[in-house]
Amino acid sequence: MALESSSRVKQRAHELGFELAGVAAPGPTLESMFYPQWLEQGYHGEMAYLAGRRGELRADARSLLPSARSVICVGKVYNTPDPYSTDFEGGGQGWVSRYAWGEDYHGVMKSRLQELADWIRCEYGSGVKCKVCVDTSPLLERAYARSAGLGWIGKNCCLIDEQLGSWFFLGEILTSQEFEPDDDAPYRCGTCRRCIDACPTDALVEVEADTGPAYALDSRLCISYWTIELRGPIPAEHRAAVGSHVFGCDICQDVCPWNSPRRAATSKEPSFAPENATPGLAEIAELSEDEFNARFGGSPIQRSRYAGFLRNVAVAMGNSGNLSFQEALKKLARSGQPLVREHAEWALAKLQRKTEGESPGAE
Repeated sequence: MALESSSRVKQRAHELGFELAGVAAPGPTLESMFYPQWLEQGYHGEMAYLAGRRGELRADARSLLPSARSVICVGKVYNTPDPYSTDFEGGGQGWVSRYAWGEDYHGVMKSRLQELADWIRCEYGSGVKCKVCVDTSPLLERAYARSAGLGWIGKNCCLIDEQLGSWFFLGEILTSQEFEPDDDAPYRCGTCRRCIDACPTDALVEVEADTGPAYALDSRLCISYWTIELRGPIPAEHRAAVGSHVFGCDICQDVCPWNSPRRAATSKEPSFAPENATPGLAEIAELSEDEFNARFGGSPIQRSRYAGFLRNVAVAMGNSGNLSFQEALKKLARSGQPLVREHAEWALAKLQRKTEGESPGAE
């Protein structure tokens, strides 16, 4: 197949609602060379799906589609013009990561990427192979997006676009049709350290590597990992740092200058409307498992699972210092789920210390 200009496929991607679009070659990236070291350091925590055979597949997009000659990368903005977590005072409410405020993005992204794949086959021949990927495929998405010119990978380990910021979902089409690749986006973090200094758990760590990034995410110290991916207890010594977060964390993006409210792009996508941004802690602590599934089914929040979500709610209640949560926590402490009981008891003890005149931050 002849090398095709990427202008038409990128134009079609924009027409389908993707604000960012670019093309990368399918081979190994600088990040893929660093990835084994990231795993060796244990930075993936208990996310076993990132290692082993699925980890090996991430080295080269052709592991997923052997005939791939291009990786079409797209980004869709999900940001809405609402306050950031750094401006949130909490009190009786919990904080949900911005990406989970609306519907599950996988369906929105996949359906439009499938439209783009159908268009490619229509334009360039029915024999063209295409594989749609959104998040769940073993692919280093940010690495290919960087290679496709969508942005640079910042010190907060997020992909940042100079015009739009970092509030966007990524998706890819691996295709046997070869398109002209785009150039890498220039790195523009400079000497800025706001994300590193703002992280309450020091999860952004400096690394020494011959190739690849200067900073990496140690998931074992990340609030998002604890409140979404971790199935066991949140480390007791770090629970106070979780604050009011009940699902995910946005601090390292909220403080990024490229995401300032006057600069960052916002989405008009109805699916991303902020319905689950700051739920009342007392209300969500009362949810039965069926009610949890009914309320958050079709939302990314369901990924934390019922027991994990109540674990997070209990921690947020304890961190709030709000003594009115004691009765709700006593009920959670009688839960049939050991994970929920442990964190509710921790939260009750923390509130009890407050009544006895100790510092609310005491552990």
